[in-house]
Amino acid sequence: MEHPAEVLRSDQVELRRWCGQDLEILDQLITESRDHLLPWMHFAARHDREQGEAFLARCEEEWASGQAYHYAITTDGVAVGSISLMRRIGPDGLEIGYWLHHAWTGKGLATMAAAALVQAGHRMDGIDRIEIHHDEANPASGAVARRLGFTEVERVQTPEGPAAPSGTGIDVIWRLETRPSQSA
Repeated sequence: MEHPAEVLRSDQVELRRWCGQDLEILDQLITESRDHLLPWMHFAARHDREQGEAFLARCEEEWASGQAYHYAITTDGVAVGSISLMRRIGPDGLEIGYWLHHAWTGKGLATMAAAALVQAGHRMDGIDRIEIHHDEANPASGAVARRLGFTEVERVQTPEGPAAPSGTGIDVIWRLETRPSQSA
């Protein structure tokens, strides 16, 4: 199975694969940003060290299976968030998900990090699209997709309703084709 590199770079960010030794870093990022993350990331409400350990174990398992590739976002050697490239939208597609520590938002770092994963996804065999999904009430995530040339393709009501307290339950789906379409 083909995997992206364990370290990726784009402009001012370096992405490095999350590993078991990163528990303190992960815990600090989430704990310090709990109020910032809570409206959009349901995991922040119940985050504790045990959940962090489970996440890091899942990172290892999903990397080995090729299901997902989870990275710490760093800039100047400081961890500032998390980003993932996931195979959950079908066999030929990848989805990008991300979050940043509250002190590091508004600096373009999420866009730089997502750009690194777009490049990695382009190099993976059999991938014809990369998507970013977010609740319609979170336009900042949509701005990342727009800046990277993604196209909004759909808005979908989620059957389970909002995943987080500030959500509407309507997912906005942005797509970037990785191969030119074959017109008949």
